Amino acid sequence: MEFQLMSHESWIPCEVVADEDQTRFWVRNADTTGEFFRTKEELITWIQSYWDRDKFLVPEQYDELLNRLTHSPD
Repeated sequence: MEFQLMSHESWIPCEVVADEDQTRFWVRNADTTGEFFRTKEELITWIQSYWDRDKFLVPEQYDELLNRLTHSPD
């Protein structure tokens, strides 16, 4: 799964990749810094700790991101 969310902080979208088959889990922040993770659970925990739904132009996209990540099959 790949997601892009537009932040109030930048015109560059935040990105999230959760690819179970290739074992790729990462985020790119609005300032273009990134974080890499070993598991989907680590990715979800980081998103919940460092991002807030009000950070995004469409807060419902943040909700959908977490919903899809937490309810997708492993």
